[in-house]
Amino acid sequence: MNASASRTPHHDRARADADALLRAELAELLPPPPVPELAPERDRDLRHFVLRTALASGEGVGGRVSRERRARPGVRLGWIAAPVAACAVVAGVAVLAPQDDPPGSPGRVSVGQPATPEAVRVLSGAALAAAAAPAPDARPGGYVYVRSLVAHAGRDAAGGPAALPPARQREVWLSVDGSRPGLLREPGAADTELGAELPVYELEGPGATPRKTTLAAEAPSVTNPTHTYVATLPTDPDALLRLIRDQTRAGEGDADQRAFTAIGTLLAETWAPPKVTAALYGAAARIPGVTLLPSAKDAAGREGVAVARTAHGEQTQWIFDRTTSAFLGERTVLTETTSAGRAGTVLGVSAVLAKAAVGAPGEVPGAPKA
Repeated sequence: MNASASRTPHHDRARADADALLRAELAELLPPPPVPELAPERDRDLRHFVLRTALASGEGVGGRVSRERRARPGVRLGWIAAPVAACAVVAGVAVLAPQDDPPGSPGRVSVGQPATPEAVRVLSGAALAAAAAPAPDARPGGYVYVRSLVAHAGRDAAGGPAALPPARQREVWLSVDGSRPGLLREPGAADTELGAELPVYELEGPGATPRKTTLAAEAPSVTNPTHTYVATLPTDPDALLRLIRDQTRAGEGDADQRAFTAIGTLLAETWAPPKVTAALYGAAARIPGVTLLPSAKDAAGREGVAVARTAHGEQTQWIFDRTTSAFLGERTVLTETTSAGRAGTVLGVSAVLAKAAVGAPGEVPGAPKA
């Protein structure tokens, strides 16, 4: 009789138990196997995929997915789910990315297709160029001067399609600290004082004599910026985007488009310090739905590459110099045919020509002083 024939089930169980004990002892001596980590870009894309998949489910986040897990208790997610486990809770609870805030909080990032890699690349180049630019020499009591070309489409009284007029020059002088009125100057129009305290009259009761007073000045903010305020904005793109979302909550449209529009206005109408400008581009790269346009022209006819975002049938385009990555201007274009015009109709266009620090409203950089 050979050895194998003499073995009994008892011997087999004893041998299996001994092997299991040996494996357990070896496992205690060996370090745990490493968990592969994803690159930041892949981790971000994977989070967005989980968010989109969960929200696109016909039965909601806590419906079909949680039932499938209950029906298959033995299924293991494997290592690929380890980076995602922190951002997906599928037991009837909302699905959040790690850096996102809970729903309803000021800094919540909405779910959507992330900015395309091509757009991120252009914005990153613009951020690097901005960070290396000279700091503005704007001082308290002085003014920031911005010269640009602008054109905005108008409609006739009969409500016909919008027509874009030729671009006109626009000069604006903005008080650095907001302590003095600014000035707007356009050809063919009287100069307009900006930020002046308008008189109002108060009545303390019926029959009382009106008392002259002034409206309280609005505090500086992202939507009411001064150079001094802009210089204090966060230089961390994530923190800056949260602040912009918080301060643009009262606007119309979706939160992402409000943030994108506010950043575009800051880029065109203010002269931020280099690190803040770089952070503005970094914040824009974090907004879902930002894409690349291979070619676009500003109001001065300068051709460049553009990043854009579409919302409510309109596309906002930021145009950059291909060589220097400098911000050239903006365009707004219809993406759908409406009563205002056919798809492709340009509703507005601008070109930033010069920014400088001056001592008084009306003073033009480089012009001889009287």
